[in-house]
Amino acid sequence: MTNRKTADLGRLAGCVALILMVVLVCACSSSTHSSASASSSTAATDSACQQVSAILSDGPDPDADPVGYAEAQILPLRQISVSNQPLHEVISQLADAYQEFFASSGKSSNAKEAVAVASSKLNSICPGAAS
Repeated sequence: MTNRKTADLGRLAGCVALILMVVLVCACSSSTHSSASASSSTAATDSACQQVSAILSDGPDPDADPVGYAEAQILPLRQISVSNQPLHEVISQLADAYQEFFASSGKSSNAKEAVAVASSKLNSICPGAAS
């Protein structure tokens, strides 16, 4: 009877060890996957930030022709596809603000403020993009 109990305990210990190994392997695999996903997400955000910077550096001189500059930014900003939801929302806010600024011929103080706020938010995600 003692040999049987010892064998049962040995099997139980083996099963526990196997379960622990499986849990550890899954944990390591999950960590690696999360790291790869985060790295991929960062690369996508960096790419989108570069797109935004390129768009905002193109068009009329914003100091010489602020209304024309705003008009030139609206459509290109709306065409950017981004998986980062906060960045997507900020880009949309900036495009909306430029649309309002353009529609008011640059005379709306609310539109000017909206552009400033959206630009600031954009710079917090993409430093220097809306300089």
